[in-house]
Amino acid sequence: MQIGIVGLGKMGGNISVRLTRHGHDVVLYDRDPAVISKVSERAEAGKTKPATGLKDMASKLTADRKIIWLMLPAGAVTEAAVEELGGILGKGDILIDGGNSFYKDDIRRAGVLAEKGIHYVDVGTSGGVWGLERGYCMMYGGTKDATDHIDPILRALAPGLGDVPRTPGRDKPGLDPRAELGYLHCGPAGSGHFVKMVHNGIEYGIMQAFAEGFDVMKSKNSTELPPEQRFELNMPDIAEVWRRGSVVSSWLLDLSAQALAANPDLSNYKGDVADSGEGRWTIDAAIEEAVPVPVITAALFTRFRSRTGNNYAEKLLSAMRFGFGGHIEGTNN
Repeated sequence: MQIGIVGLGKMGGNISVRLTRHGHDVVLYDRDPAVISKVSERAEAGKTKPATGLKDMASKLTADRKIIWLMLPAGAVTEAAVEELGGILGKGDILIDGGNSFYKDDIRRAGVLAEKGIHYVDVGTSGGVWGLERGYCMMYGGTKDATDHIDPILRALAPGLGDVPRTPGRDKPGLDPRAELGYLHCGPAGSGHFVKMVHNGIEYGIMQAFAEGFDVMKSKNSTELPPEQRFELNMPDIAEVWRRGSVVSSWLLDLSAQALAANPDLSNYKGDVADSGEGRWTIDAAIEEAVPVPVITAALFTRFRSRTGNNYAEKLLSAMRFGFGGHIEGTNN
């Protein structure tokens, strides 16, 4: 299939390259022409075309139904692109937002574009900088017509079965077979980003639990304790042994083990832990639904506090964020 990708940062560029590896043709646009060139060089030969803007991109998409995927920061930048493309795309065309937009914005945008016959699909995309090789876990919302049409695109980006053991009982009626391939149609517009929002809220809580636990172990040599109760514990070795058969083994633990092996005291991180919005939105949704989320709330508030002075736990949070998403301290991306 043919698709246009707008925004060629850490994820947008890798998404473009992965699609060309699966035989799709990609029209590339980024405000920095040098970035377009670099992505094109990494892509499969002859499978990309550069665009100078959104109108130029649309003109180079020659399929009966144009497909454009936005991979831009949530907020004003994405809003402006959606508005501009609403005046460029035509009936039956599909506009995808693969960033981290607020789900209520998706619902509003889908309604406005539907009046013009344009389909809007929101794709919550998880996989960070590792997605090029591992694939992306995707949760998406939109009409069945649009999501069925772009299924080859989503299937190419998804991880597939891989070596993850299959869940017993998945052969029951009513369960979507795409879920075990790593992508899922969650419902109407907005539902994809809503599920991804909660996913990120959960991520906050898991990361915080790891960070606090390692901080407790790191501090076990405190002079505040009786001498016989002081332990000099090896953080890299503990992270490694937990990776091997422990019930808390996970990708986030893998990333923690890598960071600790490289630098056990994590002195290369300040511990200024940013939040990119989804944690706040998850808590807002919980308030609207009267659902208690004390763990996620505490994890978010700890990130606020981290920006006024840091400890070992917050350095490990920074290390995990850098590990999965390339997030640099001091930015909200």
